Amino acid sequence: MSGPFDTVSDEAIREGTATDAYFQRTERTLEHADENPRVVAEVTVDQFATGEFDVLAGVKDVAHLFEGRDVDVDAIPEGRLFDGGPVMRIEGPYLEFARFETSLLGFLSQASAFTTRALEARRAAPDSQVLSFGARHVHPAITPLVERAGLVAGMDGISHVAAGDVLGREAGGTMPHALMLIFGKGEQEAAWTAFDEAVGEDVPRVALCDTFTDEVDETLRAAAALGDDLDSVRIDTTGSRRGDFRHIVREVRWELDAVGREDVGIFVSGGITPDAMRNLRDVVDGFGVGSYVTNADPMDFALDIVSIDGEAISKRGKLSGVKEVYRTAAGGHHVGLADAEAPADAKALFEPLVRDGEVVREFDLDAAAARLREDVEAVDR
Repeated sequence: MSGPFDTVSDEAIREGTATDAYFQRTERTLEHADENPRVVAEVTVDQFATGEFDVLAGVKDVAHLFEGRDVDVDAIPEGRLFDGGPVMRIEGPYLEFARFETSLLGFLSQASAFTTRALEARRAAPDSQVLSFGARHVHPAITPLVERAGLVAGMDGISHVAAGDVLGREAGGTMPHALMLIFGKGEQEAAWTAFDEAVGEDVPRVALCDTFTDEVDETLRAAAALGDDLDSVRIDTTGSRRGDFRHIVREVRWELDAVGREDVGIFVSGGITPDAMRNLRDVVDGFGVGSYVTNADPMDFALDIVSIDGEAISKRGKLSGVKEVYRTAAGGHHVGLADAEAPADAKALFEPLVRDGEVVREFDLDAAAARLREDVEAVDR
């Protein structure tokens, strides 16, 4: 029975009906023919290294997808960088996991794309505060995916309340233009003051300063209205009105300093990209990044059988045989056959994820973020 929202249930995912129809027909065909070999299947984007690293995410969801199934799964941990070759392998009777391929690929494809984009944004302004503002661009059911991507990538905070509840993180935020509009033109001070009086002491006083008049004008009025309580101003000027946005921000900074308010920070948002961040990072204190992350194209992961009953096999265009992936001492990504000798001083990246249907790995968000920082440093040598 369908609910009020177009959302597939947890039960449908766990039972395997959240799948493409041809997997159900494949199951019926193999059962009819009494065929169910033991296979090894690998999940890949590219067969060979391309020189472009991406971040693997979505591993936690895949682990729980196979909980209770008669399979073994190995995977690169969440937050590791990869460049070609498999990121995950599954071993077991084919009919134990055939119907779950669609969900598996979906879990990895979007989460990895979001996290890779979030990392690009984080690295564009390494010394600035960067917040995840992307929840409004996706279906509410997957907002934790967006916010987790930002946190794994090293962003400093999230905006979505329910996603924060799922992730065990408190959401943050200040005021929308709707608040300013409701108080009305000429009543900006009343809006800022009411906000200051209404919210808890732990909430930063960040005044939105671009609603009715010039950004400099509203900024100076907010500084006067809130006095020492004002922590920052947020500039979210519509793109069609920005002109030279860097120049606008520099004007705001100049005039704040001129009235002795060097303590007031400047935060910008609205269609922010890594290029914009690099252009502004020396004149602003923080960024809200949303659409750049959520506009990411899903990664084109595929699941392919590479061994049947111990014999290497593959479709045309794919590489047969069970493989291993390594981080080399120089920070490179190496792909080789699992039974071949590993490169000297290289670290194998696959770790057990599921054994006989039991999830054998813990999923700590902070650990994943630390892992990504470590990997970025290794790869950037």
